Amino acid sequence: MKKVFAILALMMGIVSVITAQTNNIGDLFEGYTQKIAYDRMIPPHGLEVTFDKTSHVIFPAAIAYVDLGSANIIAGKADGAENVIRVKAAKRDFKGETNMSVITEDGAYYSFNVKYACEPRILNVEMADFIHDGEAVNRPNNSMNIYLKELGNDSPMLVRLIMKSIWNENKRRVKHIGSKSFGIQFLLKGIYTHNGLLYFHTEVKNSSNVPFDVDYIIWKIVDKKVAKRTAIQEQVIQPLRTQNFVMNIKGKSSERTIWTMEKFTIPDDKRLVVELAEKNGGRHQTFIIENTDLVRARVISELKVSNL
Repeated sequence: MKKVFAILALMMGIVSVITAQTNNIGDLFEGYTQKIAYDRMIPPHGLEVTFDKTSHVIFPAAIAYVDLGSANIIAGKADGAENVIRVKAAKRDFKGETNMSVITEDGAYYSFNVKYACEPRILNVEMADFIHDGEAVNRPNNSMNIYLKELGNDSPMLVRLIMKSIWNENKRRVKHIGSKSFGIQFLLKGIYTHNGLLYFHTEVKNSSNVPFDVDYIIWKIVDKKVAKRTAIQEQVIQPLRTQNFVMNIKGKSSERTIWTMEKFTIPDDKRLVVELAEKNGGRHQTFIIENTDLVRARVISELKVSNL
């Protein structure tokens, strides 16, 4: 009888071990694995969506990436707005939660847990207030170290800091490049470089009483000399980032802009032409940058960014 009880006890023990292993199978990883600590977690925000209404999420910078956890929700940029996402349920009363992840051009990462609600408590959300202060304990939540391919080895946060530093310095380091006519002056104040990127500091001064409305500003590399009836070869340079690109310069005022561009050089037989066109007007401005100007770009030290 004792042997029977011993066998039963042994069998119950084996079942208990198997059950425990089965229940914990989700916690097992192959090889040595360190658990992620809670202080490295990026807490998601809760977002409610519905089928008959559209929710809008407004971000402090243009949106570079969006990922949806399932087909239960649909999302996309709002027409005409680079920093607004519209989100709604793809079907009524979907069960459980899904998620949405967003990366903005300033390198910030946002995570959302999304669930269905017949009447969402909040339809429109402003995310600017949720940016953390950057302290060490908040760094995972801040997430400003995401690198975007277009900016190479510089983080969006560093690029933004460099542009801000150039803006705050506000020195005219280049004094021979610019144009002036009809009360409008278009100046190149400085050229800077850091880690494969170029930064241009420009200023538009309006000494007239008539506002100047910008139609476009184009940066293009063109041939110095073009024979008659020969097609002009142009290479347009697209800015990666801008700070304070203003489309209207009021009378008796001025506006400055910082332009960030991928590093480039200008062949000896070409030049960089920068055109500023007035909308519905004729006060167009143009200045020229030679390769000798470009290679003399001021090198920016990361240690001195805050006080250039």
